[in-house]
Amino acid sequence: MMKRILYLASMAVVAMTMTGCLAGRYMCNYALLPEEHGNDFEGDRAKTESRYPGIIKWYDTLHDNGVFRDTTLVGEGGYKLHGVYAPASKPATAQGTAVVVHGYTDNHICFLNLVRMYRDDLNYNVMVPDLHYHGLSEGKAVQMGWFDRFDVKKFAEMAHDIWHDDFMVVHGVSMGGATTMMLSGDDDLPPYIRAFVDDCGYSSVWDQFAHNLKDTFHLPPFPVLNSASIVCKHRYGWGFKEASSVDQLAKCEKPVLFIHGDKDDFVPTEHVYKNYEAKTKGYKELWIAPGSEHAMAFKDHPAEYTAHVKAFLEKAKTL
Repeated sequence: MMKRILYLASMAVVAMTMTGCLAGRYMCNYALLPEEHGNDFEGDRAKTESRYPGIIKWYDTLHDNGVFRDTTLVGEGGYKLHGVYAPASKPATAQGTAVVVHGYTDNHICFLNLVRMYRDDLNYNVMVPDLHYHGLSEGKAVQMGWFDRFDVKKFAEMAHDIWHDDFMVVHGVSMGGATTMMLSGDDDLPPYIRAFVDDCGYSSVWDQFAHNLKDTFHLPPFPVLNSASIVCKHRYGWGFKEASSVDQLAKCEKPVLFIHGDKDDFVPTEHVYKNYEAKTKGYKELWIAPGSEHAMAFKDHPAEYTAHVKAFLEKAKTL
């Protein structure tokens, strides 16, 4: 009888392990190999225009006249990455350079509102990359910000080679916000990268996927997320827990502005408090946008958003 119980128990463990492995592989594919990954340009142009009427004409006119230029560089893993860049609206009095980083399954078109804010309203030079596996960039899977931070650093270096500014801010939204925070803790940052703005970034890939798993599939993290992280580590060289904004922020000494909507249920607002508390060195600010859902803080409060960013940057320049 005891042998039979042990046999059945062992079979149950094997079955659960196999199920967890299969589910983990599915989860990894589902999250990191989405069918659309910033490659629906017509759809993204239409979505961006619907949120900010006239912005596509603004961009197309500047692009057609050679103000916005396309560029490429070789990123992490040897993949060719695409970006666009433009000088400040008044180049002779440019206030610095802004690198604007898009979110999950987006591309350089999706946050032209921030690009226009920096270029036209704040008079910054702008560099806008397509992240690995997004938009016009090559790549084999979404990197969720972890290896993307190395590519953003390369785009920052390219921007510095163009404009030679001694003040640069990296500003990201959602996954781009996480990329920004993950970059902020690296110890080999060039001195001209002097400030960071995170808009609704997650505290870690593990935390974000755990939320998505519960919200979409009504499942706990174990064993699916554990298995998916192992698959990701084997395929792409990183695991969900090591891709942590919180851990990187704990090492960050440069100024950071944290922005999050108080109605965000995709990257829950609780993430920004974890991120804010994790940064214990150097200057930081926090603005919770009232009534805003995920990545909608600027759309809901454009003047206030711009004022917060402007004031933060002016403070950061004094530090």
